[in-house]
Amino acid sequence: MAKPMFDADALISAFETATAQQGAQLKKAVSDATLASLQGRELTLKNIRAALKAVTDAASAGAAKNLTSGVDAGALLDQAVAGMDQALLKAVEANRVALGQLVSQGADLREKHLKKALDDLDKFEDTMFAAVRKAAAGVEGPMAGAWNQVLEKMQAGGTLSGAKASTTVEQLAAQMQDAMRTSRAASMRAAQAMAESYTAMVSGVLLGMSDALQSGAAKKTPAKK
Repeated sequence: MAKPMFDADALISAFETATAQQGAQLKKAVSDATLASLQGRELTLKNIRAALKAVTDAASAGAAKNLTSGVDAGALLDQAVAGMDQALLKAVEANRVALGQLVSQGADLREKHLKKALDDLDKFEDTMFAAVRKAAAGVEGPMAGAWNQVLEKMQAGGTLSGAKASTTVEQLAAQMQDAMRTSRAASMRAAQAMAESYTAMVSGVLLGMSDALQSGAAKKTPAKK
């Protein structure tokens, strides 16, 4: 995968100089960085993992430099996770729109590549957890503790993108079932119309045959003297 297209140095600097009152700014910076890293690439789990790793590395490096100012590193990292979660919410929505359009056009989500897309969507939250675990494992001391606190909160409450992904998978499956039922109903109506047409046609042919037989019989009856 190509290098993530966001300014890692700028994100590091944002965390290095952030204060406790700048949580919303950090969250937006992380969300923008994550989306920038994903844009222009296939939205695969591999690319999402790489984007999350790059963003967590930058956030971790910046927060570590901010420890001497007395800022709560855990609070800063909470905003990093919230920003990544927000970005993945948009990724879930992008999947929902794309897959929903395919289903409305008759695509079957049980097809191999579409089934994989659904399976990947359902793994967004696990991918977030894995990124935070790796971030915690890659540092020592106070930063490791800060990341582990963030991970505990995530595991206790889950992520917004994970919940949205699960709901989206269920909705898409239901949409496909509705589409299949509609398709079957349309096919049944078409078959019924054909059957009715066939019955009418057969009746017409039979009537024609009967008329022909009666006409032929009349011609063969000798005239009375």
